[in-house]
Amino acid sequence: MYRSEFYVYDQGQPVKAIIRNYTKNDFDQLIEIQSECFPPPFPAELWWNKQQLTNHVTIFPDGALCCEIAGKLAGSLTGLCVEFDPNNLNHSWEEITDNGYIRSHNPNGDTLYIVDISVRPQYRKLGLGKLMMQAMYHIVIEKGYARLLGGGRMPGYHNVVDQMTPNEYLTAVISGELDDPVISFLLRCGRVPVGIAKNYLDDEESCNNAALMEWKNPFKSQEGGV
Repeated sequence: MYRSEFYVYDQGQPVKAIIRNYTKNDFDQLIEIQSECFPPPFPAELWWNKQQLTNHVTIFPDGALCCEIAGKLAGSLTGLCVEFDPNNLNHSWEEITDNGYIRSHNPNGDTLYIVDISVRPQYRKLGLGKLMMQAMYHIVIEKGYARLLGGGRMPGYHNVVDQMTPNEYLTAVISGELDDPVISFLLRCGRVPVGIAKNYLDDEESCNNAALMEWKNPFKSQEGGV
């Protein structure tokens, strides 16, 4: 089981934080986090439900992480294992994550795939998203996976959709010409773009596109040896 204790700074004051695996005892708070991160008009039926969360902690508990501050869950990060084909980037979030139920988890896969990351709005300036992502990197190394991968929304793309393609938008963000709240965050976490997945999810702001972003295991060679 994963557990890491450390301090973050809230308005200049150190606050103790814990990243650990979430369990059934955390389900109510995890659903509450979803409600805060995706408030109406986002449909409540698309928040985590208890069957999805039960699958997370039973099918692949290593990929079920949360961050706790003063006994309260501040955020969560969920992943599953898949076999990734770098020559086939086009997949949807629903297909690869089994719509969040992760029955598509492949225990023999080579890639830790991010299903969801959520941080309560009141804690978003503490750097918890980046710290949870780094915790997942630890799991990639410990399990010997080749990479961490996930599709990043591009919520700023709809502002320039008439001016550039999704790939051109991604290039502009990487070059620093544009800033995107999700892609720029993932770049700061050490993630590197590998391409665009079209029709990734029903997302008006991203025009249904996502940037596939990876972090390669630095201890694993391209040939597959550690």
